[in-house]
Amino acid sequence: MRKILLSSLIILIAIAFLGRLSYLQIFSFSTDHMLDDPAIKAIYDYPERGYIYDRNGKLLVGNDPAYDVMVIPREVKPLDTLEFCGLLGIDKEKFIEKLRKARVYSPRLPSVLVPQLSKQDYAKLQEKMRKYTGFYIQKRSLRYYDTPSAANVLGYISEVNEGDLAVNKYYVQGELKGRTGVERYYEDLLRGRKGVQYIQKDRFNRDIGPYKNGALDTLPEQGKQISITIDKTLQEYGETLMNGKRGGIVAIEPATGEILSMISGPTYDPALLVGRERSKNYTKLYNDTIANPTWDRSIHAQQPPGSPFKTLNALIALQEGVIDENTKIQCYNGFYVGRKKKGCHCGGGLRDVHSGIYVSCNAYFAGAFKKIYEKFDTTDEGMDVWEKHMRSFGLGDYLGYDLPFGQKGRIPSKEYYDKWYGDNRWSASYIISNSIGQGEILATPVQLANMTAAIANRGHYFTPHILKKIEGKEITEPRFTEAKHTTIDPKYFEPVIEGMADVYKKGTARWLQIPDIEVAGKTGTAENFTKINGVRTQLTDHSVFVAFAPVDDPKIAIAVYIENGYFGSRYAGHIASLMIEKYLKGEITRTDLEKRMLEKTLEAEYAKPFSGEEFKINERVW
Repeated sequence: MRKILLSSLIILIAIAFLGRLSYLQIFSFSTDHMLDDPAIKAIYDYPERGYIYDRNGKLLVGNDPAYDVMVIPREVKPLDTLEFCGLLGIDKEKFIEKLRKARVYSPRLPSVLVPQLSKQDYAKLQEKMRKYTGFYIQKRSLRYYDTPSAANVLGYISEVNEGDLAVNKYYVQGELKGRTGVERYYEDLLRGRKGVQYIQKDRFNRDIGPYKNGALDTLPEQGKQISITIDKTLQEYGETLMNGKRGGIVAIEPATGEILSMISGPTYDPALLVGRERSKNYTKLYNDTIANPTWDRSIHAQQPPGSPFKTLNALIALQEGVIDENTKIQCYNGFYVGRKKKGCHCGGGLRDVHSGIYVSCNAYFAGAFKKIYEKFDTTDEGMDVWEKHMRSFGLGDYLGYDLPFGQKGRIPSKEYYDKWYGDNRWSASYIISNSIGQGEILATPVQLANMTAAIANRGHYFTPHILKKIEGKEITEPRFTEAKHTTIDPKYFEPVIEGMADVYKKGTARWLQIPDIEVAGKTGTAENFTKINGVRTQLTDHSVFVAFAPVDDPKIAIAVYIENGYFGSRYAGHIASLMIEKYLKGEITRTDLEKRMLEKTLEAEYAKPFSGEEFKINERVW
């Protein structure tokens, strides 16, 4: 009996060992913890990132070869540190610190010691690498920019940090990842998938061949090529017009929602954030807290929209039936809020919706705004209706575009004003500045461009987006291809659009007409305040302009916002007109406008808060 029990026990133990061994050898092929085994090392083969092209097939971003010096800390043997540092182009202290960090990360796994050697440095180093045990060179690719523009759109890549490694196990120390713009949003498409070869080591730490005969090895997968909606020529041209100016420009194709240009000024050459100088250059750009070149004004700058907002108040008043095309409102060179008069530059007289738009009459829109609220029994009801209409144009919220989030702007609600004034203790006269795009309303340039595209389409828009094709195939995502309809009936857009067309023909932008192109636009001047030594100070107004063209078959809708740019037609209007002509005709006939924008800067205006020089609001000088 004892013999049977002992034999059974031995057999059971043997079966258990065999079962566990079989599981580990046959079924446990997960690579997640494989590299915990000191007898296995991984050699990675990094693919090229996908190329980025513009809407017309012109190259924007490609790749150049680069070389990383890698280290496996536990394999490092004594070496001539000064000689090695000289070859690497770093000092001894930095070498020691890099080696320390590599040991902390892992003594067995490779880490990047010196990233992104040039071809010249690589050639000098390659023949001497045999002298330095534990170090080797790994080839990879760096971004190459075939344009000096669109840094805010394209974004940049940089080495992963500890946070990235903790969140995403795909990455390993030293790998590159998209940080901003298209590089970040479409990282999964652009990066491809790295290949890996697992090598078995013996007890003397010598390579003895592929682990499991290479059964777990993988080949790299090339990053996907993508085409974005940006027009390279238009983007580059717009950035030249922004010389010496701060602000944002966004142009959209109304029929698709494709972003034709997205400009932030001032900007920088994206090539500055490539290679070994990337960190130093980024620090310099980031620390420029006055010009803020790394701050994307096209999606982050929230400012009162000014007079372009009058078009939406006109549409709401028409939709709610409180005015029609023939409704007249008297302008007494302004309008009163209580006993305080708000000025108007239209010249006074009776105005209807058409003339109110093309001469930008403040009194007309203040009157129309009041009529919206007077239709309802309570101010709260009127506010709810007004807010719903405004939000249907994509204002006051994120638009859902495929770039890292910007700002959502602001369309105030009844709750917003209840906090300020108390419930049922305010009326339309308290918020009358909203009628002319001032007050508590905020919008970003991309929101204003989208609003303009909705008007151009007579009541609908497509979510603004930057991706056009993946590997040559058009995108079909419903969020980008399905129209979003406003709450305004299409029939009410025509009188507003007629007024916008006359802005160019006989209104506030009449000297900006473009030969052979009928443009509908709206000038805007937004008040600009800041605190200087703790005192709220009015600065030179911001210049705002929105437009679309051609009027009957819109191909481009644009919004331009220029900080401290005076009235709307002065800087923003010039730039918008030139961009429209450049896109539709491919050449510039209004060379007078172009010459002004290429030569004139606003640097003197931007220096005034620091110099103490007086601000002359809307002084008309060239």
